[in-house]
Amino acid sequence: MNKQIILMASLFGVLAVVLGAFGAHGLEGKISDYHIGTWKTANQYHFYHTLALLFLATFSRAKNTAIRVAFFAFTLGILLFSGSLYLLAVRSITEFGNPALLGPITPLGGLSFIVGWVSLFIAAIKNRS
Repeated sequence: MNKQIILMASLFGVLAVVLGAFGAHGLEGKISDYHIGTWKTANQYHFYHTLALLFLATFSRAKNTAIRVAFFAFTLGILLFSGSLYLLAVRSITEFGNPALLGPITPLGGLSFIVGWVSLFIAAIKNRS
């Protein structure tokens, strides 16, 4: 599980850097300031939860369900929350990002983040080291 967590965090880390750079340089002047703010929010939460995934790897010896739940919840949260915000930010210049479809997805991603943090809390309580 530890290797899987680190691999996923590495992949998400690379994507966060690339998408952050794209937002800062590739979208400048192409989308509104409001949508740039949405992109930045997506990227911040993407980074925060990539770091949270890396932290989960420190629990590698605590092979319990709470760590697995946190791993899947953080991963799902990045995909749903940050992913939907990235798409919503660029909807004016692409065919992606239908707000009617993506609007309900963003809060599900936020809920996934909450589940991940609660699971991490539970894992820390259960960890005997």
